[in-house]
Amino acid sequence: MQGGDGVVIGLGGGGEEEQVVNPWEVSAKDGGKIDYDKLIEKFGCQRLDDSLIRRVERLTSRTAHVFLRRGVFFAHRDFNEILDVYEKGEKFYLYTGRGPSSEALHLGHLIPFMFTKYLQDAFKVPLVIQLTDDEKCMWKNLSVEESQRLARENAKDIIACGFDVTRTFIFSDFDYVGGAFYKNMVKVAKCVTFNKVVGIFGFTPEDHIGKISFPPVQAVPSFPSSFPHLFAGKDNLRCLIPCAIDQLVLGFIIKAVSTFVQLERFWNINLPLKDPYFRMTRDVAPRLGYQKPALIESSFFPALQGENGKMSASDPNSAIYVTDTAKDIKTKINKYAFSGGQDSIENHRKYGANLEVDIPIKYLGFFLEDDDELEHIRKEYGSGQMLTGEVKKRLIEVLTELVERHRKARAAVTDEMVDAFMAVRPLPYMFA
Repeated sequence: MQGGDGVVIGLGGGGEEEQVVNPWEVSAKDGGKIDYDKLIEKFGCQRLDDSLIRRVERLTSRTAHVFLRRGVFFAHRDFNEILDVYEKGEKFYLYTGRGPSSEALHLGHLIPFMFTKYLQDAFKVPLVIQLTDDEKCMWKNLSVEESQRLARENAKDIIACGFDVTRTFIFSDFDYVGGAFYKNMVKVAKCVTFNKVVGIFGFTPEDHIGKISFPPVQAVPSFPSSFPHLFAGKDNLRCLIPCAIDQLVLGFIIKAVSTFVQLERFWNINLPLKDPYFRMTRDVAPRLGYQKPALIESSFFPALQGENGKMSASDPNSAIYVTDTAKDIKTKINKYAFSGGQDSIENHRKYGANLEVDIPIKYLGFFLEDDDELEHIRKEYGSGQMLTGEVKKRLIEVLTELVERHRKARAAVTDEMVDAFMAVRPLPYMFA
């Protein structure tokens, strides 16, 4: 069914369980787990299988990123076509972004950037990074000036991830929107009626018109003609978008206005207005003449309190932030990281830990590089040979090193470096 707060996916027969999946919320009914297989089925995605991962390794001559090997990025749309293009000697570009609503990023924010950095290095392709300062100004009730300030501060954290300035263009909407970019926005906006955008996003009569008009802004970076200083004469250049599972809905809107994708499985989620929107897609796609962007999607990064918790700036103990000190990290992991261990040492030795709900194990799955060590910890902890305190201690070490490394890199980012990444300029060596 569709409610006021986004796409609701019914799981199983008779509505036994539901999932809410939209750009602002990912949750399951009654505290249940997110069923990623069901998401893949309903959204018509494909799972990133071993054959695709091996193909990436063969084409890039390097070991797949840990996020690929461990299924953090678990689903895709047309990623195989991106690899087909690349294998033929053609290129593509990457598009990702950040909504700058706070001073500091937490680890969940870093995941798409860490993976995008790997993709840029592995495939040697250009990247555009959108800072949606206009969106946060409208959604978070921030002033224009504060949104712009936060965009530059967040840009420093993004740059600290190690992106190549000769292949990367970072832009804020307030500074860049106009010209060819705006023309594409208008083309997309003309394709979507008020009723359709309400049906997709769940806007209410109380929402101001800025929210209703925003979706095209985030859609058009997937079209190379939006960046004439980079891709002039390359209107057929393919785009790959690494994104989190909670951006799947937006990804489908982008694809809907760009191509004749078969959306029946998507619309079976019982969104209203399904037939008119599908007909609209069929009507407008050939006139727009856009290549469909490919998507590669990651699983939901859980809060410290567990998969049913929510990482929120209003609760600093719900996440590890890149500004946290070593003491902060130790306290948060020991005190707030939900454990799947038993309630006593005796029971733990007897029954072992429940790895399905254990947050320290899940976080190690994201950030511990050594596959053999991770498997050893999983085996020992799951059998009860390793205690919760030992697992948390190792996680504290891993996260402290990660955050400290990021802090040093971020401190080295100057305002002049931000200006260089955000300058509207050609990138003559972006495919070199």
